[in-house]
Amino acid sequence: MQPTSTVSRHGIVGASRAIADVIRQIELVAPARSTILITGETGTGKELVARAVHGYDRRPRAPFVKVNCAAIPDSLIESELFGYVRGAFTGAAGSKRGKFSLAHGGSIFLDEIATMNVGLQAKLLRVLQEREIEPLGAERSERVDVRVIAATNRDLRQLVHDGRLLEDLFYRLYVVPIVVPPLRERADDIPMLVQYFIDKHATRNGKLVEGVEDGVIEWLQEHRWPGNVRELENTIERAVVLSTASMITRAVVTLDVGVNTAPAPVPSLKLRQNVEWVERETIRRALEMSPLKRQAARLMGISPRALSHYLSKYPLIAPDGPTSRHS
Repeated sequence: MQPTSTVSRHGIVGASRAIADVIRQIELVAPARSTILITGETGTGKELVARAVHGYDRRPRAPFVKVNCAAIPDSLIESELFGYVRGAFTGAAGSKRGKFSLAHGGSIFLDEIATMNVGLQAKLLRVLQEREIEPLGAERSERVDVRVIAATNRDLRQLVHDGRLLEDLFYRLYVVPIVVPPLRERADDIPMLVQYFIDKHATRNGKLVEGVEDGVIEWLQEHRWPGNVRELENTIERAVVLSTASMITRAVVTLDVGVNTAPAPVPSLKLRQNVEWVERETIRRALEMSPLKRQAARLMGISPRALSHYLSKYPLIAPDGPTSRHS
């Protein structure tokens, strides 16, 4: 197959209708200072969209500060976001500016915002309402001019229903929503993405790889890509490293099959018991792959209503804690 020209706007590769809609939204909302909520499955490129929004800003030199809310312990995240003054707590020998202060005049990207505890959500709500922060130990508030861009792969409405997200915060975040489509809904972009990743990783690894053989792209387009663009990039990087020719062959393209996907033996010889076991196991695995009920239903090839029926039928499905709430 001959190399496919790469179509990239604002750092986003693709020309499908689904990704064109995302780019159109970016161009419409970027000049404003409104709060933006980016949603989508893991690996779809939510941070790339956030950077595109910021980069399209009329103040390109303004700071872009990223915070991975899931990577910071609850005991530290407040001081990381809002900073602290000397003597605020034991060990605070000096003052430290928080992420909001560092993002003054620019954008702060709160990734995986759904992991934030409820106590901190209330303080974030105040920042969104008043545009003021209060560093730990400070006697007065500090005004900040910051555009907040939040991202999540969770169903925030369900979290509100479960009492794990403040309803007021949801509405403060849900001002300008941008939904990033999964790769399986933009399969037309796969040829461009493949070529982009070939060029990127061939250069990085000092290899001369020009493209892929006939039939490989069509094969890749048939894959479901549960890990989305991130999974595709890993696949192409691996193929580039393993390739010994100028064209990537199917022999060096290995697809991720996930963890623990080997079929397990059925529990008994009782047909009805086995059928129920297969239903429960299928639902459990789908919810592990996607915490969003809508996406989990799509993975199983059933409707969200049908999934709700099965969840009512098997209320004790609990893969690894959070998904037990079917969020």
